[in-house]
Amino acid sequence: MRFLRNLCFVFLFATTAACGGEKDYLITIETSHGNIVAVLFDDTPEHKSNFIKLAEAGRFDSTEFQRVMKNFMIQGGDVFTKENLPPQEWPTLPAEIRPNYFHRKGMIAAARQPDGINPERRSNGSQFYITIGKVYNELELTTDMEQLQKSLMKYMELGSQLDFKNEYIRLYNEQKFDSLTTLILSKRDELESSLNVNLTKDFTKEQIEAYTTVGGVPHLDKEYTVFGEVIQGLEVAEEISNTSTNTRDRPIEPVYMTVKVEKMSRKKIEKEYGYSYPDGK
Repeated sequence: MRFLRNLCFVFLFATTAACGGEKDYLITIETSHGNIVAVLFDDTPEHKSNFIKLAEAGRFDSTEFQRVMKNFMIQGGDVFTKENLPPQEWPTLPAEIRPNYFHRKGMIAAARQPDGINPERRSNGSQFYITIGKVYNELELTTDMEQLQKSLMKYMELGSQLDFKNEYIRLYNEQKFDSLTTLILSKRDELESSLNVNLTKDFTKEQIEAYTTVGGVPHLDKEYTVFGEVIQGLEVAEEISNTSTNTRDRPIEPVYMTVKVEKMSRKKIEKEYGYSYPDGK
C-alpha cells in the first residue's frame, strides 16, 4: 500500500503541507527527446526539498543525462561539475531509504558513492537516476542468482553431471544467455535439496507484481534512496536509455535537460496526467 505521502511523483516535489493540501509541485524535465513529468515523495523530505531548490534556482538547466544504460537506467543532474565545484566539496544528503519504495520502472532515485567509501549511503547532492530495467519471470526474480551460480560450480564438479556441464558450456559459448538462464534456473530446487542451501530471495507481493509486469531493477532495492516517480513521459526516458554511448556509458550526442517547477492542484494533476493519488482525492 502506498500512502498519501507517496503521491508526490514527477520530477515533482511536494512539501508535507502540499501533499496534504490542495496543491503539489509538479516538475517537468525537458529534453530534446521530449518531456518527463514526475512527483516526489513527502516522506523523503531531504531529497524532495533539495531537488526543488535546485530546480527553482535553474541549477539543473544545461546539465546532461551523462550516464545511460539500456534496460537499466538513465542518470543525470550533475550540477556541481557544471559549476566547477571540486568533487571533494560536493554536498551530500542523508539516506532516506524507505521499505515501501522499490526500483520498479519509472522510479526516481539518488545516485551515490559505493559503500566502501560511503557506508552511510549518503546521496549525491544533485545527481539522480530514472529506472528502466526489465520484466522478470517470478522464478528468476525470487532466485539468488549469485548464490545459484556458486552452487552450480560445485554441482558441475560431480561426474554424473557431465551432460549438464556440456550443455552449460555450449550455451555460454554461443552467447545464448536467455537459454542459459533458463537452464540454470531449472536446477534451483535440485541444488537446494542436494547441497542443502537456500537460493530463494524474499520479495513482497507488491514487488513481485511490479517486477513481473512493469519491470524494474530489483537488485538496487534497499541500497539507494528512492524519492519520486515519473507520471508522464516514461517512454522518453526509455528512448534516452537506448541512445548510442561511448565506452563510459555517456551519450555520444549529449542529452541536455531543463527542469521546471510548477505548483498545480492535485485534481488538475489527476485530470491532466492520469495520476491517481493514494487517498483517492
